[in-house]
Amino acid sequence: MSELPGAGPGPPPPLVIEAGPTPLGQYLRDMWHHRDLVRVLAVREIKLRYRQTALGATWVVLQPLLAAGILSFVFGTVAQLPSEGVPFFVFAYAGLLCWNAFSSTVARSTTSMVANASLVAKIFFPRLVLPYSSVLVVLLDFVVALSVMVVLLVTNGINPGLPLALFPVWLLLALMLAEGAGTVLASISVRYRDVPQIVPVMMQFFLYASPVAYSATAVPERYQTLYYLNPMASLLDAFRWSMVGTSAPDGTFLAYSAVVAVVAFVAGAIVLERMEGKFADVI
Repeated sequence: MSELPGAGPGPPPPLVIEAGPTPLGQYLRDMWHHRDLVRVLAVREIKLRYRQTALGATWVVLQPLLAAGILSFVFGTVAQLPSEGVPFFVFAYAGLLCWNAFSSTVARSTTSMVANASLVAKIFFPRLVLPYSSVLVVLLDFVVALSVMVVLLVTNGINPGLPLALFPVWLLLALMLAEGAGTVLASISVRYRDVPQIVPVMMQFFLYASPVAYSATAVPERYQTLYYLNPMASLLDAFRWSMVGTSAPDGTFLAYSAVVAVVAFVAGAIVLERMEGKFADVI
């Protein structure tokens, strides 16, 4: 983006928008300039999501409760997997709390470009605004679901202690990982519409490959290193440790997950910024 040279006092010079890489400083200024758009898009999505639903925003609470009930029956009652002394429903709900924030961010970010094709094709703004606006929606859902978690902790007499103060850190890392993956997938989906179709299926596989509804201690020792290559494994361990007081996560695996999350977040933003110049031509 540049201004035509030679403009003097008087009417503001015409704004010329050119496709191509934008300097980092300029891009960050553009993001800050369009910060209100992030909020507007998030509010619009929240209003549209529960329009014409009988239960409205109650689904934010019902969905994780129903999912936790099913998972606790399958993994706790039928499979009788360990839950480290925590009631299985509470154990599963705590895992779902973090997992739903992660998976929802990936899913919403992936479809953010295609779902807003008319905006992308006609209006100039940093395209990162679209996937980032989805995080606000996810955070609102998380806060509502967290209130149920508090009730479960109180009614079950669970006090995780000081680790509770760290759960925002694990949540932030999970969201950074999700946003990094989501922005890359969103960039690819502009040209290849197969991507939004594949992502829900992959997330189902990823769910069972992560310790959402079972403890990672159930994984045989010889597979532990391979298992923890999944960066969400340690983040879920850490989140559940902070939330319900299960065993502390392994420091090495947790550091690995943190590095992967930060790298994924930065890489996702760079990939989208490099590709967004051609979005309007192909979307």
